[in-house]
Amino acid sequence: MHRPRRPWRRSKGLRAQDIRIGIDLGGTKIAGIALGPDGTTRAETRVPTPQGDYAGTLDAIAGLVATLEAEAGTEGASVGIGMPGAVSRHNGLIKNANSVWLNGRPFAQDIAARLGRPVRVENDANCLAVSEAVDGAGAGERLVWAVILGTGVGSGVAVDGQALTGRNAIAGEWGHNPLPWPRDDERPGPACYCGRRGCLETWLSGPGLAADHLACTGERLSGEQIVAAALQGEPGAAATLARYLDRLARGIAHVVNLLDPDVIVLGGGLSRIESVVAALPERIAPHVFSDTFDTPVRTSRHGDASGVRGAAWLWGPES
Repeated sequence: MHRPRRPWRRSKGLRAQDIRIGIDLGGTKIAGIALGPDGTTRAETRVPTPQGDYAGTLDAIAGLVATLEAEAGTEGASVGIGMPGAVSRHNGLIKNANSVWLNGRPFAQDIAARLGRPVRVENDANCLAVSEAVDGAGAGERLVWAVILGTGVGSGVAVDGQALTGRNAIAGEWGHNPLPWPRDDERPGPACYCGRRGCLETWLSGPGLAADHLACTGERLSGEQIVAAALQGEPGAAATLARYLDRLARGIAHVVNLLDPDVIVLGGGLSRIESVVAALPERIAPHVFSDTFDTPVRTSRHGDASGVRGAAWLWGPES
């Protein structure tokens, strides 16, 4: 197991309930963090994900929790876990996880039994929303909608600092809705791995941006290269980025019309591009069914750490 990337002094006198441990279970790595009662980081570490190995995944998480507790100087801390996918309301088994060896498994029950304590498990996009609602870009706002723009596309919702999971545990599954108000040349849209066509993820993910550029220009570039070229004034790349922003604005406006969040927080690689974030409000406004649109659109405050911090905050400040 990897040692923590930063050394932390053991804190004396901390009770178990003073420390919240968050685990971000990803496809290639499992990150862990221990937060103090004020949200400060007391320990953090990560290990490779044992891909395809369910028992090994449980072992890795248990080892991370033990390491984090030792570094934070406590035992029996609360544990929250963020992961792609969700716990089915129907049977308690994992569904929709791209870490496919977790699907159909009673993961929440098994890890709770392994750790000997209750564990809260949530979708990773919901963890982003919780993190940014508690002490991030949405702090102080009641309804926070967080969007992930990266290799995949998804979103999560936090209300009063708590994840909104929904009756079917699919609240925030934005990426697998169709592109709103499609033009004729956008129908039926690219094929999606979910079996449908034209899902927002096929247009707004990094690979989707690259595929659109290739189809329109014949040039094979990554999403980052397209944006860099667009900012330098290259016409083909600028046109691709303009199409992307228009589609992103339509996708966001559709949710604004349904949810009317207090703040929209963007996470993922494409969210780090300031020009993308700055250009969105004026592009969203024409599609919103209102006389005004003044909802703030912000980049996530905690960046790549938002997911693991949000997992810790599944046991909220009041817990």
